[in-house]
Amino acid sequence: MFKKILIANRGEIACRVIKTARKMGIKTVAIYSDADRQALHVQMADEAVHIGPAPANQSYIVIDKVMEAIRQTGAEAVHPGYGFLSENSKFAEALSAAGVAFIGPPVGAIEKMGDKITSKKIAAEAGVSTVPGYMGLIADADEAVKISGEIGYPVMIKASAGGGGKGMRIAWNDEEAREGFQSSKNEAASSFGDDRIFIEKFVTQPRHIEIQVLADSHGNTIYLGERECSIQRRNQKVIEEAPSPFLDAATRKAMGEQACALAAAVGYTSAGTVEFIVDGQRNFYFLEMNTRLQVEHPVTELITGVDLVEQMIRVAYGEALQFKQSDVKLNGWAMESRLYAEDPYRGFLPSIGRLTRYRPPVEVAEPGHVVRNDTGVYEGGEISMYYDPMIAKLCTWGPTRPDAIEAMRNALDGFEVEGIGHNLPFLSAVMDHPKFVAGTITTAFIAEEFPDGFNGVALPDDVLRRIAASCAAMHRVAEIRRSRVSGRMDNHERKVGTDWVVSLQGNSYPVTIRADHGGSTVCFDDGSELRVTSGWTPGDQLATLDVSGDPLVLKVGKISGGFRIRSRGADLKVHVRTPRQAELAGLMIEKTPPDTSKLLLCPMPGLIVKINVEVGDVVQDGQALCTVEAMKMENILRAERKGTVSKINAAPGESLAVDAVIMEFE
Repeated sequence: MFKKILIANRGEIACRVIKTARKMGIKTVAIYSDADRQALHVQMADEAVHIGPAPANQSYIVIDKVMEAIRQTGAEAVHPGYGFLSENSKFAEALSAAGVAFIGPPVGAIEKMGDKITSKKIAAEAGVSTVPGYMGLIADADEAVKISGEIGYPVMIKASAGGGGKGMRIAWNDEEAREGFQSSKNEAASSFGDDRIFIEKFVTQPRHIEIQVLADSHGNTIYLGERECSIQRRNQKVIEEAPSPFLDAATRKAMGEQACALAAAVGYTSAGTVEFIVDGQRNFYFLEMNTRLQVEHPVTELITGVDLVEQMIRVAYGEALQFKQSDVKLNGWAMESRLYAEDPYRGFLPSIGRLTRYRPPVEVAEPGHVVRNDTGVYEGGEISMYYDPMIAKLCTWGPTRPDAIEAMRNALDGFEVEGIGHNLPFLSAVMDHPKFVAGTITTAFIAEEFPDGFNGVALPDDVLRRIAASCAAMHRVAEIRRSRVSGRMDNHERKVGTDWVVSLQGNSYPVTIRADHGGSTVCFDDGSELRVTSGWTPGDQLATLDVSGDPLVLKVGKISGGFRIRSRGADLKVHVRTPRQAELAGLMIEKTPPDTSKLLLCPMPGLIVKINVEVGDVVQDGQALCTVEAMKMENILRAERKGTVSKINAAPGESLAVDAVIMEFE
């Protein structure tokens, strides 16, 4: 077996590979850019080599720099992770020429399947059903518009060497096709060093289901079931699960066999994925093949018990698979939620900065319950603007789909992240959404169910009452603490009142608390009661409570006169007041936010790529004003209404902070 491998990647996937290598007794080498000097993968590896400046096209995807790191450390093999150089045939060729094993597919398979245009042609020639599209190279935006019209809108504009949602746009008309072509081309060049673009029909109401294949160099190819990846935003997967709640055994077998046949046809070895679009009648169409490890591979590992990274290493070493297709059994259900540094309250725009608090839920591996967190960050670390915004992949497993969902709900509630915007509230909202719970989802789920973006969750009355009772009980504990600190009375219990009014989400609940040494009984004015027990003490930012026999996990922050509570996707200001204080609070005038309707504010920290207008221009509703690049994605900012540009405060090439004024209007 290999004695030392280099991981040509960063973040959570580099950490993931290091864990398996360590289990196998293999030493690891990390590479890092200027931005990643203190990164977790650097700390975890046995050795680390600096390879250049922060931008990936000056460090992580520069083949010569990676090869020099291999020579310096004497690594015998390289695991590329995903993204970066994972499907770059020139990198695989350079490794082969240097006598270094590539823990991935052969060069020929990368060239045939890693390139999306080539893979479509091969699939079509092999008789695989494919989505209609134009697989040739597209010269310019005019040709892109012409081809899109011939295929018929809507169309998907995609980077040939793309992945992870980079270099992808949906166009519904000529104008969007023209803009999408240029943005996709720019993103592809920046992220992959390859700006080739192709166009295909965008199939409405599809489900995105993929098959995990595993193949060795001895002629053995098997599939490890499927993953449902239909919960996507901007073509980037957000939540995945295995198996799919939609497939039946016959369709699973047909898709698996077709995936294996395609892999065998191109001489594929390693752990790859064949992706399909599946319609409502379970007809499936080949979409693409990812020859590298997928981001969502943990859910397959959780339902099969197969360590895919270990199998990739063994296959690269020349070993044969030690199990057959008949040995593969799907056990239980697994969920994966991708935690991104994206602010859901600001249109999911990227957020950067320091993680002032990062406390994932405790990982668990029990017969009936698994919690797993694949991450590449730590408390106090920085989230950079140069790389993908993923912070962690939180995974849960349970015997059934409802069990896995409930485990994920609880794990999300207990995941503490502070210092940056993040999508934890949105992930929690999806877990409680009726369509997701029922499994009746498509790739249009987010667009259809959150058409105006995510503005938080309105919790039902029964949940609000549970939170109100909990906050009343916590407030009582905090008041007792304050009395003891001040030393105002000997009998502190009597000093604290029993009648309170709890206000949250526009509701007010008058309550009376009966406390004893075991907890508090909270009585509402309608006669109902809730029993609250907890070990929470003032200052704790996570409260684990029992409310009348049911668990409740709350993230707790202090505000004047109460708490900031986050739970199940809701972000609440909870005020606990005496009846008189509540009466007076009702007379207070609410402060209105400042008027920014005549300003274009930068919605995220980023780089101005292009300014589309000049001072004096009259702009129309929906007109493109400028383009901002952040975390390898281009974002076109558009006018919300008709207006005249009176001042432009930024220029291409400038880096702006969030809420910086880009331009002003009359």
